[in-house]
Amino acid sequence: MTIAEKILAAHTDADGIAPGDIIKVRVDVALANDITAPIAIREFEAAGANLADPDMVVFVLDHFTPNKDIASANQCKMVRDFASRCGVRNFFDGGEAGVEHALLPEKGLVGPGDLIIGADSHTCTYGALGAFATGVGSTDLAAAMLTASAWMKVPESMKFVFKGKLNPWVGGKDLILYLIGKIGVDGGLYRVLEIEGPAIEKLDVSNRLTISNMAIEAGAKAGIIKADDKTLDYVKGRARRPYTVFESDPGARYASVTEFDCADIELQVAFPHLPENAKGISEVGEVRIDQVIIGSCTNGRIEDLREAARVMKGQKVSKGVRCIVMPATPEIYLQAENEGLVKTFLEAGAIMGPPTCGPCLGGHMGILAKGERAVATTNRNFVGRMGDTASEVYLAGPPVAAASAVTGKISSPEEVES
Repeated sequence: MTIAEKILAAHTDADGIAPGDIIKVRVDVALANDITAPIAIREFEAAGANLADPDMVVFVLDHFTPNKDIASANQCKMVRDFASRCGVRNFFDGGEAGVEHALLPEKGLVGPGDLIIGADSHTCTYGALGAFATGVGSTDLAAAMLTASAWMKVPESMKFVFKGKLNPWVGGKDLILYLIGKIGVDGGLYRVLEIEGPAIEKLDVSNRLTISNMAIEAGAKAGIIKADDKTLDYVKGRARRPYTVFESDPGARYASVTEFDCADIELQVAFPHLPENAKGISEVGEVRIDQVIIGSCTNGRIEDLREAARVMKGQKVSKGVRCIVMPATPEIYLQAENEGLVKTFLEAGAIMGPPTCGPCLGGHMGILAKGERAVATTNRNFVGRMGDTASEVYLAGPPVAAASAVTGKISSPEEVES
């Protein structure tokens, strides 16, 4: 069995499982945010029942917060009132909130062997900790709130092995963009991307979270990296529940096995309007930009901010470019302040924003006008994703984003290193 099949099997009473089977699974965590929770709450309340397990439910108000308008304020109030009324202790709001998929690992709410569903497509992030984590619709989430369970079709798994030494500045964002560029945005449709190899073992947990976060951009059900010593060091002292480490059997069956040599992978940039439009930095050419976003559930962790600050230290944001830096959680923001990273960004002329999804989904705090271009460390660059439908978003990792802010065009960090 694969790691995904083992986790699913451990959460069902079915006698043996195989890809294609429809199974009922026990859910460890059911997650929603200020956009998706209200829909789930309405469906839940229509059923007239109680929460199966209040501690299983996690609500994070992160998409349109701090509230951008009256509608978003009402959405948040609805979730806030429900959490108070129903005893949802894992409720994160205001100064305790952060971008959900950075916040949950930080708070120890997800861990190896867990089965996690979230009413947000990037719930697959937690696969980096050796969990089975996937996005669902709000009505599916409501059912999980009622029953602590969910129906699921067992997916096939695809294995991707990254070998060789990473090139300078190349990280998890580049590896996953390269992978998506090879298989396309539907190349992993309803399958598990199982990511492994010597290069992955050398990555820190932050970079692994970035990889799993974008599995959905290949259409995948989940993106899993087996838990190793680095994973266990990360969850040690954080985990709020006992956890179990699973790994695939040597004879496990895969829909495909693909190997990549990291010597072939340079810094990546995904051109509009799909993550699959990945190009190496040497192929980019002259692309002038108007805005840079550094943050999001993909690349807003402290390691990402350190990389960006390393590039921007002693530099200035290019005239006419808006560079917005958003640490993904309050804890990350405080750490960035203590390490002097915030000072570096502000001295460079960047804008520091709160821990929010904000511009990633075209919500607020960084909307693009017609004809504008942005380089973003976010995960999607669909038409109109960050603003006007005639704007463009280019996806990249923190080093390229920071360098681009300095030069005013898509650039390698080597172009601005002092």
